[in-house]
Amino acid sequence: MKAGIVGLPNVGKSTLFNCLSNAKAQSANFPFCTIEPNIGVVNVPDSRLEKLEELVTPERVVPATVEIVDIAGLVRGASKGEGLGNQFLANIRETDAIIHVLRCFDNDNIVHVDTTIDPIRDKETIDIELQLKDLETVEKRLERVKRTAKTGNKEAQVELEILLKIQETLLAGHSVRTIDFSEKELEFVKPMQLITIKPVLYVCNVDESSAVTGNDYVNKVKEAVKNEDAEIIILAVGTEADINELEDYEERQLFLEDIGLEEPGSSKLIRAAYKLLNLQTYFTAGVKEVRAWTINIGDTAPQAAGVIHTDFEKGFIRAEVIKYNDFVSFGSEAKVKEAGKLAVEGKDYIVQDGDMMNFRFNV
Repeated sequence: MKAGIVGLPNVGKSTLFNCLSNAKAQSANFPFCTIEPNIGVVNVPDSRLEKLEELVTPERVVPATVEIVDIAGLVRGASKGEGLGNQFLANIRETDAIIHVLRCFDNDNIVHVDTTIDPIRDKETIDIELQLKDLETVEKRLERVKRTAKTGNKEAQVELEILLKIQETLLAGHSVRTIDFSEKELEFVKPMQLITIKPVLYVCNVDESSAVTGNDYVNKVKEAVKNEDAEIIILAVGTEADINELEDYEERQLFLEDIGLEEPGSSKLIRAAYKLLNLQTYFTAGVKEVRAWTINIGDTAPQAAGVIHTDFEKGFIRAEVIKYNDFVSFGSEAKVKEAGKLAVEGKDYIVQDGDMMNFRFNV
């Protein structure tokens, strides 16, 4: 599962990517600096792992991860191939969610492709380009489906209705994610790989003095997206980059405290991206290893077992489940069992975030 960082050139995408992944993607004060998409595998910050390490004292701890992709800056006309438009759109199509970076700070030393600072205009520029690309995809599909629907094909007639609904939404300047599809409709929609159906997280890139409370630009963004099912995160990306350069943990914490933050904003962003991708974590814990495993929200116990090894899913018998809070309260698996807090679950069990699990299987 991958989240793609998008935005106009020079809004701070590559700097943010560097903060998240500790990779050193080229970051420069001119458009199209990032040409090939950089991919970083990022650890998901989780304080529960630290507590489990303290209680279990394993040989190693393995956190959950999420893939972040830094994609080339998009400009007006990208849907028609302007700038690096075709490449940008191909790269974003391969991601599962969008992290949209908006410039919400003034700095005369950093050029803006449209000369003035206006995050709402910037957001609309990208929204329109993505919507136009989706409209192109839908209209190509419509041509074929209309012909088939005229022959009386029932399935084509159903698809035609869905496509017309999507076309109407896009022509009205709205993204496909604003449509509430049924499960049956999604069977027709998913294969089209529409870009604007992807969930989105807005990152308001601010200056250091606005890192805690935001500013007027951020307030305008909040107002503009209030009807979207989207989260907004305020992040002083340049400041985060400076903090990231410090080698000493204590120094980093002091820097954060100085600007009024309890933790790096990038940590909040990674957790938000994880949630945006509809992901959650379960744990396995033993003296060899404490590990966070990544699964989709709503996965069953056999599906969760399959993340460790496909044989676990094929030969699934049962799952032994301990709630994280119970493990912390009692301090060990043995004490949890004594207290009668270990549950034995079957194939239909829906795994909850933070469950600690052992699987019994037979292949």
